[in-house]
Amino acid sequence: MNRLDLAYLPLVALTAPVWARKTRDNWPGRFGRLPRLPDPPGDATTGGPKPRILLHAVSVGEVSALRGLVPRLRPHADVVVSVGTDTGIARARALFADARNPEACIGPERIVRYPLDFSSAVNRFLDAVRPDAVGLVELELWPNFVAECARREIPVAVINGRLSARSFKGYARLRRFFRRSFGRLSFAAVQDADYAGRFRAMGVPDDRVLITGSMKWDAVKPRGPGEEVPGAAALARAFGLSQIGNDARPLIVAGSTGPLRDSGTPFSSEEALLHTSTPPNASLLCAPRKPERFDEAFAALGGEGACIRRTRADATDAEHARAEPVARFLLDTIGELRAAYALATLVVMGRSFGGLHGSDPIEPIAMGVPTIIGPHHSDFAQIVSAFKAATAIEVVEASALAETLKRLLNDPDRRAELVTNGRACILANQGATERHAHLLLKLAQRQAVI
Repeated sequence: MNRLDLAYLPLVALTAPVWARKTRDNWPGRFGRLPRLPDPPGDATTGGPKPRILLHAVSVGEVSALRGLVPRLRPHADVVVSVGTDTGIARARALFADARNPEACIGPERIVRYPLDFSSAVNRFLDAVRPDAVGLVELELWPNFVAECARREIPVAVINGRLSARSFKGYARLRRFFRRSFGRLSFAAVQDADYAGRFRAMGVPDDRVLITGSMKWDAVKPRGPGEEVPGAAALARAFGLSQIGNDARPLIVAGSTGPLRDSGTPFSSEEALLHTSTPPNASLLCAPRKPERFDEAFAALGGEGACIRRTRADATDAEHARAEPVARFLLDTIGELRAAYALATLVVMGRSFGGLHGSDPIEPIAMGVPTIIGPHHSDFAQIVSAFKAATAIEVVEASALAETLKRLLNDPDRRAELVTNGRACILANQGATERHAHLLLKLAQRQAVI
């Protein structure tokens, strides 16, 4: 146990009431206990083993950003993905452990739990994984992990780097504590100039900060006209949404919804706000960001008799047959949100009408669905600004949500304009993934990057 481990102990004690209330899987993995990974396969080009690259993604959003990077790295490297949350692990398995998608499939054994930052856990983890290089997606910089990688001469870099103004304030208060870890980075490939300045301020040398753009633009492929989305038809059948295809009843899908904080509205949650704001002739499907909120969201959408839960949809066929169809739906599963977007007439991005700093609007816009977001989206400020400048998204206050939904549902030309402009904006901003793949491969092969 080192001095940093001792410093962590009071923090663990203080936060115990919070994390102890939550159901969490794979505690051995959190302490670095996982089977030793097999040696990397051979590289036909070099005759030796492929370099092993560990990509660490905190949760669902960061995992999704790797959707394009893993297939680009896979022919040249043995890729391992580590994740820190249960929902992120589920997302990584859906993307990278499906043998039906061979270009991206790295196998379930190469999707691993990222350890707590105690030195013993970090050492066990690195002994099992044995990476040649590490790419930290967006940030997630833990001092023991970075220090142990440095001791083992494993280069660590930040890719798709992002350090929001809010996060920077927190890091800046502990600059003395984190400065050495930032200074040990081989490079920080960041999304824009604002982030670059903050990484430099935290201690990354100027010549190791690269502006490469956001991989999130590359993580999606704009949906073509009539292109089917896997799972969409099954989801429509489960919810009894066959009428959506002919616009008989438009569907509003709200993705990654959350509670409302300091919103100035009388509502306690975005589900309640949306429930009230949805026009009478439209249906509403909400997908809460956190599973522990499923029951709360169900109640906000009317509860039994008024709302159908995805996990109980097969038992509600009688509800579907009613003369007056149910108009509220709860997506209480993980991994089906993209399918829900494919059914939508409009999408509303959650966590953006209170104090939760927004959700990523790229995926629904790439799906070809007109998209609305609230005013609180600081975690995705650059992405929203790009869409707004391209007239590809509508940013609205909570007080104007009901009127905006009504207006857009009655204006197909405006919806079509948002879709066309959104597709063009996404295509114009793509290319960062290829740049990141090139940098990581050079890093793993111990070639000069800068």
